Amino acid sequence: MLSAHRAGMRRRAQRRRARDELGRERSCEDAPMAYRDIRIIGDPVLRTQCEWITDIDESVKALVEDLLETVDEDGRAGLAANQIGVGMRAFSWNIDDRIGYILNPRIDELNFEEYQDGEEGCLSVPGLWYPTKRAWYARAVGTDLDGKEVIVEGEELMGRCIQHECDHLEGRLYIDRLDRKNRVMAMKELRAQGL
Repeated sequence: MLSAHRAGMRRRAQRRRARDELGRERSCEDAPMAYRDIRIIGDPVLRTQCEWITDIDESVKALVEDLLETVDEDGRAGLAANQIGVGMRAFSWNIDDRIGYILNPRIDELNFEEYQDGEEGCLSVPGLWYPTKRAWYARAVGTDLDGKEVIVEGEELMGRCIQHECDHLEGRLYIDRLDRKNRVMAMKELRAQGL
């Protein structure tokens, strides 16, 4: 129990540092964040291409806070804005004790020489894990809340996360990338769950 408490304290401190690095005012740091419900397959927002963020206003700042708060839970690697019902191009991640976000991400590099085909799951497709072929390495370019360029890159899990979340922003789910056999099995499982 103590280790879980320490882990929670560490994640909260990391979120504060992330906000401080972004030049957020101290008064905003203590503003309440909202843990948002995850939208589940069948919700039209998940199949809608997200809009580019053109103005960084209070609603975008609140979205980032909500993305950071909602992804900050064990077992959550990434979260796209449309997964919490917001049709804007932004996602957050929580990988290897690193929590962050990116606005208007676009993948500008994938390593197609090496692939990973491990099992992938999704908060919006609960309970299903299927082998999903992804590039081993991915790099996305976007911006932060100050409009400064941000580069997010990684191999293995981080590379998979970048590709997965950018797919969400295009209105795609990971099950769309499954081979025919696994896609049929996934759809049967979803129907059995009533989704």
